[in-house]
Amino acid sequence: MNTYSYLNKVIEYIEENLENEIKYNEMAKILGVNEYTLRKVFSIICDISIADYIRKRRLSNAGQDLCIGNKKIIDIALKYQYNNPTSFSRAFERFHGIKPSQVKRNSQELKIFTKLIFNENIQFNEDMNYNIIEREETVLYGVYKRTSLDSITQDAPLFYQKISSKYGEPEYGMVVYENESRKNPTEYWVLYTRIIEEMTKYIIPKSKWIQFKIPNQNATDIQEASRKFYRNFLNSFKYNLKDLPELEYYHDKITEFLIPIEN
Repeated sequence: MNTYSYLNKVIEYIEENLENEIKYNEMAKILGVNEYTLRKVFSIICDISIADYIRKRRLSNAGQDLCIGNKKIIDIALKYQYNNPTSFSRAFERFHGIKPSQVKRNSQELKIFTKLIFNENIQFNEDMNYNIIEREETVLYGVYKRTSLDSITQDAPLFYQKISSKYGEPEYGMVVYENESRKNPTEYWVLYTRIIEEMTKYIIPKSKWIQFKIPNQNATDIQEASRKFYRNFLNSFKYNLKDLPELEYYHDKITEFLIPIEN
């Protein structure tokens, strides 16, 4: 049974509990990881956070219930785990584009968000060389540039060059994302091990890390390597991820990726 088989089981658990409390620890057990790793694996593979997926499936079903049934809005809100009809109505309108009270006369405008189904026959047979290393607490000094999904491929190398010309080549890079889906980057950091007074002090705690490398520092190759790690390789590791920033370590004309894991 591969990762996609287990993800299908996670999806089935969600479907069976759309009208009940959905427990993240139960889904993590199905996948054999901790909750943090569950959230990250799901968002990377599915391009949507697991919380957003659950919310959209509930609102999709709620639209159908309002269209074909005679239940009150408050009953539908409670059925899909909303505490009050006001929060439900706001979420419903953001998703469907109409208020719940308008459903009967505008049912053609409802939106459906389909259940995910994974192809369990997909196989990845690539190789990757890696090490498990332990690093002591690291104190870094950095500065960042605001960025976005559309501009990071240009922003990162230009910002790197700009800061390099003033302070010398940075040892580390780090991307900050909008949320757990890792879909929308918001900041690109460059960081130094030496004290630079005008920069922000950033402490990386002691931890173990998955370490792998690519033989260049090309921005496009860096992004592709990171994407492939999460989609193709992470699910083959028996390690749980740790809620620390992932680092890119630039040295000797290579890029070293550091992915934090639990002990």
